[in-house]
Amino acid sequence: MPTDPQAPVIVAVAQQTWRQPDAARTPLDALYAVGSQALESSRCSELAQAIDAVATVRFIADTNPDLVPLMPRNPGKLLAQRLGIDDPACFQTDVGGNTPQFLINHFAHQLADGSCTAVLISGAELLNTFLDALRNGHDISAWAGEQTTPPIMIGEEKDGLNDIERAHGLYEPVNTYPLFESALRHHLGGDRADQDAVTAELCSRMSAVAATNPHAWRQEPQDAGSIGTVTQKNRYIGFPYTRDMNAQLSVDMAAAVIMTTAGKAAELGIEPQQMIYLRAGVDLNDIWHPSERNHLYEAPAIGLAARAALQHAKLEIDDLDAFDIYSCFPSAVRIASNEIGMSPLDARGITVTGGLPFFGGPGNNYSLHAVAEMVETLRKKGKAHGLVTANGLYLTKHSLGLYSTEPGEGAWSPVDSTPLQQQIEAGPRRRLASEPAGPAIIESLTVAFDRNGPSKGILTALNSDGERILANAITGLERMMEQDLVGSEGHIRQEDGRNIFEL
Repeated sequence: MPTDPQAPVIVAVAQQTWRQPDAARTPLDALYAVGSQALESSRCSELAQAIDAVATVRFIADTNPDLVPLMPRNPGKLLAQRLGIDDPACFQTDVGGNTPQFLINHFAHQLADGSCTAVLISGAELLNTFLDALRNGHDISAWAGEQTTPPIMIGEEKDGLNDIERAHGLYEPVNTYPLFESALRHHLGGDRADQDAVTAELCSRMSAVAATNPHAWRQEPQDAGSIGTVTQKNRYIGFPYTRDMNAQLSVDMAAAVIMTTAGKAAELGIEPQQMIYLRAGVDLNDIWHPSERNHLYEAPAIGLAARAALQHAKLEIDDLDAFDIYSCFPSAVRIASNEIGMSPLDARGITVTGGLPFFGGPGNNYSLHAVAEMVETLRKKGKAHGLVTANGLYLTKHSLGLYSTEPGEGAWSPVDSTPLQQQIEAGPRRRLASEPAGPAIIESLTVAFDRNGPSKGILTALNSDGERILANAITGLERMMEQDLVGSEGHIRQEDGRNIFEL
């Protein structure tokens, strides 16, 4: 079938990693580095003039009110000026690791219906330099740059937690994702050591991919035994996850993607082998508050989104050659793999970058690197298909992209996700117990650590009515780690506005 000239395609990508902190390098400098690199890689001198939309992934520091004054208000506008892009519309997202893929899906629709001609999407994080500046007193006041009109915001900005979740320590993902791991381990059954071995092997395989990636932050392959062994350098962060199983946030990285349509790319003289087609993009949310989800070991929205994308593209899971499954924590990978219908140890691999613990987890922007890497991977394969999944908040927001070296049949169209979202919202959910007290059965648990060792237990439990209870444990932390206590009974009491669980 002839290619639909309105089919959205990626025509250029770029990535940069800076391994040494440099307070003189601003976030805008980082965006310019990858933006100019992407334009150059297109080998098309007229591409910059075709760009009429510039979108940036939100800086992670921009979510902290105390740090907002340090960040540029409209990085896309300042970037366009430096790149010589003439007065584009400028956009920015809300927060979440799903937002890079969300932007690609959003602008695919805009390109296909003619609302824009070409779009530059970029993101950067300089957290390594930022933390170094705090430690050493370096001046980063120049980071904010010229103050200008704010960008157009895309996506709903909404708190990811309710008050009860926040009060019991779920704000930090290092506490929440281990709860998903605990629930998944119990659901799968079997020996705890066997489940731990799968997690460590999964991470080891990610490290092997990162070792061959010149953009990866950590480039030393690690065996499963070392990843799963607690040492002074590889301490627990949130039981059962060691440091090597957590996303590496302190990185200096940037990435950029340029999209247009197949027809415009051909008009500009861009070679067909440079074009990677977005065959389908899907954005879905799971039940918003983790404590209200029916089961903590599942994320139905991922499975629905993946099946919808494959069906839309007329492909099967076995047709896919490459994956990048969002990997902030092992439970995110294992739950997503279960929902998609593949093993987390699939021979095709679950990452093209090396994953967030080893490639690096640059704030909200990791998945833009995943897309850039997927584009390069598919180009090298010549004829191939790949899936990128991106996850925001606490397995809450999901954006998926199915990419191909080949166009689909007929006219390109977006996936209608409205009935899928309605299906999720209408599905079963748990009710939180109000003012819980008395007996309850442990559903999932973790132990939060600081540098001095275990600090508190965090768990979910169910009462006799099937209502969920969030609670903290102050005592019995060693026992929580040494024994498999999921399914054990304890007692809930109230203390200073929190639910306290006692074995």
